[in-house]
Amino acid sequence: MIGADDIPVIPRGVRMQFDRVRERWVLLAPERTVALDEIGRAILSEIDGERSFGQITAGLAAKYAAPQEEIAEDSRGFLGALIDRRFVEVRR
Repeated sequence: MIGADDIPVIPRGVRMQFDRVRERWVLLAPERTVALDEIGRAILSEIDGERSFGQITAGLAAKYAAPQEEIAEDSRGFLGALIDRRFVEVRR
C-alpha cells in the first residue's frame, strides 16, 4: 500500500499517450496497455517522480475542490492496482 510519504514513479518504458484509434488516453508498457478514464489520467498527470503521494493528493484536492481523504483513498486504490501490474513503482 502506498503511503503519504512514498513517491510514485512511472518507470522507464511506460508512458501515457492519446490513442487516436480508440480516441482515449492509455498507459502503455511493453506488450501491455491500460485504458484511462479522466480520473486516472488526472492522477497520472501529477506523477513527476519527485512529489510524494501526499503532495499529489493535496494538489488534486485543491484543483478539484474535493476532500483530500477521499482523493487519497481513490488514488491509493488506482495506483495500487497499477503498482501490482508494474505500470507504476514507488520510492520510499
